[in-house]
Amino acid sequence: MLSEKLYKLRKNSGLSQEQLAEQLNVSRQAISKWEQGTAVPESEKLISISEYFSVTVDYLLKDDTVGITDTTDEVVVEKPKMIVGIVICIAGIVSLVIWGFLSIVRPEVSNQLSEASMVTIDGNGIFLILCVVAIVIGASFLLKSKKK
Repeated sequence: MLSEKLYKLRKNSGLSQEQLAEQLNVSRQAISKWEQGTAVPESEKLISISEYFSVTVDYLLKDDTVGITDTTDEVVVEKPKMIVGIVICIAGIVSLVIWGFLSIVRPEVSNQLSEASMVTIDGNGIFLILCVVAIVIGASFLLKSKKK
């Protein structure tokens, strides 16, 4: 039902009725009526809603949308995965840059890191491995979110 789907899309996006109303250039009361099922948006507003939430108008209007419902949930969930991927990649890259800079400017920091490790790979090697792993994990989050 349109009212339930609109409510779910709005809540999953973390929007208030007022915020969604601003995005669609309607009143908050219009959003409230649509979500309560006491009114139905005009066709141009349905198109705006579908474009805003990246769903089809069919999804909004039809009750029989089993496959499309799953896709909609994935669209809402993919944004956080993409953000996590970007953050992890950036953290790995920044760590590598900082480590490289410190190794050149203050070699004693690199030596302290080497001596702090109990593994046969010195601390610098472990740190480099962690940075590369962070970049790979972040990139995999990004690639998974782009495929869907």
